[in-house]
Amino acid sequence: MTKPKLVIMAAGMGSRFGGPKQITPVDDAGHVIVDFSIYDALRAGFGGVVFIVKPEMEADFRATIGARVGERAPVEYAHQSLDALPRGFSVPEGRQKPWGTGHAVLCARECIDGPFAVINADDFYGRASFQAIYGFLTAPGDACEHAMVAYRLRNTLTENGSVSRGVCRVDADGYLSDLTERTRIEKRENAAAYTEDGGEHWHMLSGDEPVSMNLWGFKPSILPEMERRFEAFLREDRAKDPLRGEFYLPAVPDALIREGKARVRVLSTPERWFGVTYPGDLEAVRAAIAVKKESGEYPVHLWT
Repeated sequence: MTKPKLVIMAAGMGSRFGGPKQITPVDDAGHVIVDFSIYDALRAGFGGVVFIVKPEMEADFRATIGARVGERAPVEYAHQSLDALPRGFSVPEGRQKPWGTGHAVLCARECIDGPFAVINADDFYGRASFQAIYGFLTAPGDACEHAMVAYRLRNTLTENGSVSRGVCRVDADGYLSDLTERTRIEKRENAAAYTEDGGEHWHMLSGDEPVSMNLWGFKPSILPEMERRFEAFLREDRAKDPLRGEFYLPAVPDALIREGKARVRVLSTPERWFGVTYPGDLEAVRAAIAVKKESGEYPVHLWT
């Protein structure tokens, strides 16, 4: 069996962070958050890494993360660009925003030849999460069964602003029933609240809800479904918002579940997320990494 690959979505603009957050160091050794994700994934058993980047960012990735990881595992690069579209489609005039996380994965399809996991470049997922998803991807199972790692909502919040999370409903057998994107969730002491009308009305959440952090485990059968649905998005949904509409990755497994074409196993994790969504998050991330190094969870230098 082909060892699963780790596909890393690293083409985000980083607008809220105010710069190229994917390559911002989070410790004195110069590591960035994705170094820790790759280290944990390779330690779990993954066989290679695929970076999805903007074409203009590839040189920076090759010179930094790619150079040090390349000595441990095969590294490939895929470009997410606005004009990477199916035959017959073109970029709407004035469009600058990327097409979304679902499109990002499709941009890497030529690099994917077996089961794979997908993550964001700027989120810390933790060792246990990669072990769980690797175990799923390497176990015998249905070709149309996929997986996601779910975090407790309270373990994924920042003190510095709102976050977007996919709130999950899980059935009694441990499979995903549906996933609802909440694009503005804020911390409320040990709980949370979300708004859908710009802050006029807020709805409370307990903080125990399982949420997606875009750590997915997919069998190759997902790719033709993504291609078909992206074309449908370009034909139908793009007309609603041609300059900002996005094709979100979670929408594909969610639709397959509703249509009875696939199942998604929900794997829970005790890990606590952290990331650099906002400039104020950086010091908290650095402090958390320092604690993990002091405890022996990570060496001072990951790649030497």
